Amino acid sequence: MNLFNPSRRLVPGTSGPRGSSALRHLAEYALDFKPDALTTQTLEMVQNCVLDCVAAALAGAHTEGARAARATALTQFGPGQTSVWFSGGAKALPGAAILANCTAASIMDLDDGHRAASGHPGSAIIPSCLALAEQVGASHAQLIAAIVVGYEVAVRVAAGRDFSRLETMSTGKWCNYGVAAASALLQGCTLEQMIQAMAIAGVHGPNQSAAGYSRVMGNHAKEGIPWSSLTGFMAVSLAVNGFTGPTDILNHPAYFEAGAIAAGLGRSHAIDRVYFKPYSCCRWAHAALDALLIILETDGIRPEAVETVEIHTFSRALKLNNELDPGTLEGAQYSIPYVLGVAALYGRGALLPLTDERLHDAAVTAFARKVELVVDPVLDEKFPETTAARVRITTRTGTHEREVIYPLGDPDNPMSREKLLDKLAAVTRGQDVRAVSDGLDDFINGSYKKLVDALRLLS
Repeated sequence: MNLFNPSRRLVPGTSGPRGSSALRHLAEYALDFKPDALTTQTLEMVQNCVLDCVAAALAGAHTEGARAARATALTQFGPGQTSVWFSGGAKALPGAAILANCTAASIMDLDDGHRAASGHPGSAIIPSCLALAEQVGASHAQLIAAIVVGYEVAVRVAAGRDFSRLETMSTGKWCNYGVAAASALLQGCTLEQMIQAMAIAGVHGPNQSAAGYSRVMGNHAKEGIPWSSLTGFMAVSLAVNGFTGPTDILNHPAYFEAGAIAAGLGRSHAIDRVYFKPYSCCRWAHAALDALLIILETDGIRPEAVETVEIHTFSRALKLNNELDPGTLEGAQYSIPYVLGVAALYGRGALLPLTDERLHDAAVTAFARKVELVVDPVLDEKFPETTAARVRITTRTGTHEREVIYPLGDPDNPMSREKLLDKLAAVTRGQDVRAVSDGLDDFINGSYKKLVDALRLLS
């Protein structure tokens, strides 16, 4: 499925087949889903997404934001039987686990993404599905179905928006729909309960407005993924107990193209077009990073020889904070000049993951001052289908230029499972994670239980 294919578009404002609500079509798709019909390719992609989510969570496990979420989860919710990752063995209610585990998975900006959604479904869907599967004792096949359904619903809702009118691209604006659908599926909800759960989740989700206007991007709230995921999960309980929401929430042309959200459901899977990230920073910097590193490595340029760096890219990239000397890891993740400086001076490995020791680095800041961001009309026209960049470096002896349309990890420039395992090894350097590796092997072979136990027991 190519969610950017104009041929999928219906008449603006229509609601798809039979004229009923887009939420109804999504719920019917979810309840009719047959995991035994999945292709080997899609099953392998689910496995890769789980592997990548675990790597992202391990990278973020001991950040200040993840510790704060874990402490809140263990003190503000009641006792339960769901694994709180990296807690040294603690269990809590599933909502607590979702809040804590989604935070760890999303905090380092290493989590997967989808171009049609312009955001990150995996760090919401996978921790939520694992928590609920553990809670209800779901089979491995039921877990796989919930993950695929969660990605599908979340990505379709996100892709059905008018991107030009969005004040923020925050994933928290839409991942709750996918979490609600997946949670309802795992809990055996009826069609009407699932519809109500998605409606409640959609209207109760975080508005994330400050993510669009605030210049303080270096904060833990970021894209609102953990809270939005918790909202999606809680919406199911509300719906089961009779609470209702605006079930026509997606049927308003000013906000959503409902027909496009419903079109082609079940013909293919959104999860097949996920991208993965080799650098712990905003995806909008990745094409520029790839181009810069290609120039430096291929043309044999030393960083100190660089006089200027021009980044020709899409306009949204210029709306990041792009601080030259960010004070937090989150601030650095949203600064294209700074992460280019880190990569130029310390290599690509310094961004897998980005660490506190790279903050307030005078040499990196000096390199960042050489970087200029310029809107390229052609590349801007291709956003959000691509997040491309053309990098032009000048030195005393000449000019060097490269353009990258599909950064590493994109479906059209993919990272293999071997590359994802290398990513896992890089972010866990010096840690004993053999139990997690064994759990991932078990997941690939048809059982998720050893994996969630291993993640819980880490501290």
